Amino acid sequence: MSPHRAIAVVFVIHGAVAGSLATRIPWIQDHLGLGAAALGLALLCPSIGAFVAMPMAGRLSHRLGGATATRVLLALWCVVLALPALAPVPAALVAVFLLYGAAAGMCDVVMNAHGVVLERHLRRPIISGLHGMWCLGSLAGGGLGVLAAQTGTDARTHLGMMAVVLLVIGTVAGRGLLRDDSKGDAPAPRRFALPPRGVLAIGVVGFCGTFVEGASSSWTAVYLTEVADAGPGMAAASYTIFMLCMAGARLAGDRLVHRFGPVTIVRAAGVLAAAGGLTVVVARTPVLCVIGFALIGLGVAAIVPLVFAAAGHAGPTPGEGVAGVATITYLSGLTAPAITGWVAGGISYPAAFAMITGVAVLMVLLSAAMRPRVPQAPAAQLASTGA
Repeated sequence: MSPHRAIAVVFVIHGAVAGSLATRIPWIQDHLGLGAAALGLALLCPSIGAFVAMPMAGRLSHRLGGATATRVLLALWCVVLALPALAPVPAALVAVFLLYGAAAGMCDVVMNAHGVVLERHLRRPIISGLHGMWCLGSLAGGGLGVLAAQTGTDARTHLGMMAVVLLVIGTVAGRGLLRDDSKGDAPAPRRFALPPRGVLAIGVVGFCGTFVEGASSSWTAVYLTEVADAGPGMAAASYTIFMLCMAGARLAGDRLVHRFGPVTIVRAAGVLAAAGGLTVVVARTPVLCVIGFALIGLGVAAIVPLVFAAAGHAGPTPGEGVAGVATITYLSGLTAPAITGWVAGGISYPAAFAMITGVAVLMVLLSAAMRPRVPQAPAAQLASTGA
């Protein structure tokens, strides 16, 4: 398996783990007898775990090498998938979710840093396509989870089996990753790497993109129900359409970036997302709302991949650059749904999405931060390979 295909499989597996667990949250809630407030607190823990652990990922990647760090953290991420359904009490679920988030976030950092190094080696954009593969993995994992839930399969059995299968696939794919991509003569990153100054502006663009993405994905179904009076089927379908638009745009994104450059793509993406947000604000029918959310999905799809790629090239090392912006984007993803809910509750749902539209416009104004830096030399001699 070529390194490009191997890292693509890693992204698919990472997405499949996330999609698998998301579909079994209702089972876990019922199994532990959690109320809405208790479940909400538990669901904050993965983001908290990721936010705390991600700044340490660059150091780990430097110590083990990017390929080894990706293999180890992906394996941990797969194993942890089985644990939430096994939690005997709510306190144990909180601990498991903290570990789950830490493994997810650190794996996210090292696999994106590995993708940046491979992109540099291949001399062509690949990060957007890798994130598209993540979306496909999430949709596949979610689809299997829905099937398991519909057939009454115990979540302990379902998630345990998924953990084993994904672990095996990840182990096989890990053997094809590019070797020794983070070791060498470069100085070790800090043990707890906050965003380097050179990637702060890039991180702000990522914050805006993640804010629009996180708020929209979290509130799509609710917005259609509360504002457009959509039925449950249409409300649920709107999220799937949003994710499919993101997946399609990310899979096509590398060719567009290669042709037009990251600044133009971010600028156009922000305009598209703002147009979608404006459509959502003025729409009062389900069809127009779905069209608006689809435009938002198409617009924000390329932002996070481009931000990770730009930070990986601009940072002192790929791992430290990606860790820095990942910390910012996870903070955005943690706060966006809550802020949107506060505005919607305090004013109205259209007002909340007017705010989100404003964030998309800000992303357009900041797009110059994505101008490519002169790439630094790789830290180690890369193995010769093809895509």
